[in-house]
Amino acid sequence: MISAAQATPLITEDEARLPPPKGAIAADRRGILRGPKVEVLTPSEPVSSPLKFQLKFESFGSAKVDPESVKVIFLRTPNVDLTSRVKPFIQADGINMQDAELPPGEYMVRVDIKDSDGRPGTASFTLKVAPK
Repeated sequence: MISAAQATPLITEDEARLPPPKGAIAADRRGILRGPKVEVLTPSEPVSSPLKFQLKFESFGSAKVDPESVKVIFLRTPNVDLTSRVKPFIQADGINMQDAELPPGEYMVRVDIKDSDGRPGTASFTLKVAPK
């Protein structure tokens, strides 16, 4: 078990208190997309912090996911860019952050990626953190 002292902050207490975004979150799902796919491996049920923040990237054809294109956004008002916090854990095949520290609550996160052909991919999901 990783202690909180060793954990990497993903979302701070102050950021968690920001108001949620107003209105619905838009998702573009038209047609067959050949852009890269983001698969969420982090559990969807509430887990305690620190947690494993894991995403898998899948590209199509001969294209590869560009690790430099990855953006991780905490959807709040205003949005919080988490990219610099996860950058050390980003690889071409995904994100593997073993010890992400978050306060208890539910957090909408969006991940945007591009492949080597410039095609975009995105995923929005909720991280649920149980009280300690």
